[in-house]
Amino acid sequence: MAGTFTQIHVHLVFAVHGRQSLIQELFREALQMYITGIVQARNHKMLAIYCMPDHTHIFLGKRPSQSESDLVRDIKSNASKWLHESEFGCRQFAWQDGYGAFSHSTSQVPQVINYILNQKEHHRKKTFQEEYIGMLKDFGIEYDERYLFKWITDQ
Repeated sequence: MAGTFTQIHVHLVFAVHGRQSLIQELFREALQMYITGIVQARNHKMLAIYCMPDHTHIFLGKRPSQSESDLVRDIKSNASKWLHESEFGCRQFAWQDGYGAFSHSTSQVPQVINYILNQKEHHRKKTFQEEYIGMLKDFGIEYDERYLFKWITDQ
C-alpha cells in the first residue's frame, strides 16, 4: 500500500515582541480561534492552544508537508495582520523573532494538553523565562542566552 503515515506531535512556543503583555483577555479567545483556523487551513490538527499576555503555546498534530518554521511564520504573520486590522486596536502588535518547537510522544499528549490549557495557573508559580529555559534544558537543547527571546529587562 502506497502512502505517507505520520504521527508527529509538536509543542510550539513563541513570544510577543519585547515580551510586552499585549494579548488582552478581551480578545485572547478570538486570537486563539484565529490561530486555530490558520493551523487547520494548513492541514495540521490543533490539540491545544493558550495565549498568555506575553507568549503563546500551541500543541498540534503536524503534517510533514509543512516545516515548523513555515508554519510558525504563517501563524505569526497572519495573526499579526488580523490583530492590526481587528476592532481590538492592536496596531503596534508584533511577535518576537524565533520560537521553540518541542516534540512529544503519543503517551505524553494528555499531559501536554493539560499543561497548555492550565497556563494561567502555571504562571502563578513560574515566569515565562523560567519556563522556557526549563523546557530547553529538559529537552537537552543547547542554547546561548544572547540569542534567546529579548526579555523585558533587555529593552
